Amino acid sequence: MSVRFAGYAAVFDAVDRGGDVVRAGAFGPVRPVPLLWQHGGRPVGTIEAIGEDARGLRVIGRVEDPRLAALVADGAVAGLSFGYRVRAARAGRVRELTALQLIEVSLVAEPMQPLARVHAVA
Repeated sequence: MSVRFAGYAAVFDAVDRGGDVVRAGAFGPVRPVPLLWQHGGRPVGTIEAIGEDARGLRVIGRVEDPRLAALVADGAVAGLSFGYRVRAARAGRVRELTALQLIEVSLVAEPMQPLARVHAVA
């Protein structure tokens, strides 16, 4: 079993639980990255399309791990997140992330950014 999904791994201008906020343009041109579970291990599927839009970092992917695919299809796992390296940030009340190197996208049980979610499953 595999399942295709769409969602946002990052939402611009929304402060996350760690006090960071990603600004539009922070990802720049996005190269292909792996799809992981909880930021670790081997890939659990593939990212078919990824890029910034007006809302954030939009992702379309396919989960190929049967157990995880079933959880995503049932809505039991709906969190998205991303691994990154900071290239530029501004300190202040919150840390504004203005340039990032994207390393991976992960399905997660509890995303750092509460708005980073799977919003469609097929």
